[in-house]
Amino acid sequence: MENKELEEIRYKDALKRVKKIKGFYTHLTVYVIINIMIVIINIQNLEIGESYFKKENFFTAFFWGIGLVAHALSVFGKNLFFGSEWEEKKIQELIEKDEKEKWE
Repeated sequence: MENKELEEIRYKDALKRVKKIKGFYTHLTVYVIINIMIVIINIQNLEIGESYFKKENFFTAFFWGIGLVAHALSVFGKNLFFGSEWEEKKIQELIEKDEKEKWE
């Protein structure tokens, strides 16, 4: 494989990673903005003397937060089953297989 091809592959991998990171930060920004809006609306709709701290006021933040944590782990966390070592081994295996088939 030529050096230029290797650089192009690395560039594409880095670009893909940057897009994943950008997607997470966009998700985080939307999460914060929407949940702030929900808090403001809920506070405005409180009756006199009513407490804000009821479970129904936290459903959206909690369950969406679980999804946000899962997204963060997929972007920044190590994948337990298919980590970077597995990826590298699989890439090498596929490259060797392709090269072997070319010569046959």
